[in-house]
Amino acid sequence: MSTPVLRRVIRRETHSPRTVAMFVAVVLLILALAYIGLEIVLSLAAQPALLIGPAAAGGWLIGLPTAQPAGLVIAGSVVLALIGVIFIVLAITPGRLSKHVLDGGGRAVVVDNGVIASALAQHLAEETGLARDSITVGVGHRTVDVTVRPGIGIPLDKADVASAAEAELQTYRLAHRVRTRVRIERPAEKEDEL
Repeated sequence: MSTPVLRRVIRRETHSPRTVAMFVAVVLLILALAYIGLEIVLSLAAQPALLIGPAAAGGWLIGLPTAQPAGLVIAGSVVLALIGVIFIVLAITPGRLSKHVLDGGGRAVVVDNGVIASALAQHLAEETGLARDSITVGVGHRTVDVTVRPGIGIPLDKADVASAAEAELQTYRLAHRVRTRVRIERPAEKEDEL
């Protein structure tokens, strides 16, 4: 990943553009402006307003702090501030795709998280001798979650599974280190009914 072109290609493959968020924001803005424009045109044409006319809306906004309960005004302000913060975060932060970069020796190797999860689950099934269906692996950007469900009476050590998972992840040569979490879920033993 030494060349700028290669770094740019990898970034484009591992990060998503904010197209959907931008599309939603633009559509909402266009609808709001179209509604305001329609209300202004109806007011100028001396027609009844669809919901509220521009003069009535302006008067309502001016009288809002004194006409409405303070708790309601504060709650509305908080909701509008949260929407604004969400839009700012979406505008600033990059979208991440569910992919990891592997060290390919000067080549761009991008692998989907599902492929890594499937390969790791298959390896752990072979290492532990359990059925593939007994192992669930989830791969995130920073963590790998392994859930193992051995049958009743099958001895299985959490540390052994964790070390096997970490050793296998090392062979994948992920560009960014991930943390491995292992969970052993044992079924509750049912008592025989007489």
